[in-house]
Amino acid sequence: MLPMQNQALIDGFIDALWLEKGLSENTLSSYRRDLRQLAAWIDRKGRDLLQIQRQDLLQYLSDRLATGLGARSAARMLSSLRSFYRYQLREHRIHIDPTLSIDSPKLGRPLPDTLSESDVEKLLSAPDVTTAIGLRDRTMLELLYASGLRVSELVSLTIADMNLRAGVVRVMGKGSKERLVPMGEEALFWIHRYLNEARSDLLKGHLAAPIVFPSRQGRTMTRQTFWYRIKVHAQSAGIGAKLSPHTVRHAFATHLINHGADLRVVQMLLGHSDLSTTQIYTHVARHRLKELHQEHHPRG
Repeated sequence: MLPMQNQALIDGFIDALWLEKGLSENTLSSYRRDLRQLAAWIDRKGRDLLQIQRQDLLQYLSDRLATGLGARSAARMLSSLRSFYRYQLREHRIHIDPTLSIDSPKLGRPLPDTLSESDVEKLLSAPDVTTAIGLRDRTMLELLYASGLRVSELVSLTIADMNLRAGVVRVMGKGSKERLVPMGEEALFWIHRYLNEARSDLLKGHLAAPIVFPSRQGRTMTRQTFWYRIKVHAQSAGIGAKLSPHTVRHAFATHLINHGADLRVVQMLLGHSDLSTTQIYTHVARHRLKELHQEHHPRG
């Protein structure tokens, strides 16, 4: 249990972030977790968050790294702490920002995990579409691959978000940014079939519920639940590639670029605010071409 002063400081900062930047609940939860961990650490030393100095933060980072925290996680955590102390400085609660002159760990930029086109076909074909759950999962995977949605965006879709006649889905992405994404003929086929054959069975009588893809209990599905479903289907399909919750989204972007899509179009479809974020997929495509050359060329 955190002291009330520390908890109040964290809550006030999170509220300010939400009001000023409109960050997603997942992002706000990360900030909250990072700050609560720091608060618990400094509380054991008999001090609070406003009494922390630069050398305390250096010791805290050293302790976390020694317990196995990776460089990328450490950099993200330090970003949370910087935002928090800049806010406290702005509110005149502190006079010196303790995060000044603390360098972030140097990071390489890892290529995102993705799937080959044949692996995607195996994954899409894995669910048993003779069951309501299987037909739901097949439709979700088809839409995920056709549109490049984030899993969090997919599970929160409502009937009002889909325009089946126009073949587009309206998505509210990070920072409450709205975008329209085409669904494609194959995904539309499965959506029509799912809506006609399975959705009412999953809703458990709550036919007025707006959610497109309800859970087995007829409620909104969590990201974690669908991520588990992806892993189950990947295992049954014999896919050995490393998976992450964004794997199908990464495959969507990589395969578009492989087939000649313009980078800015892919940026718009993914909802990236910065083109540099999208450019990583050009590196994925080049990396894959290099692997194919080495594997199949006689002098590779």
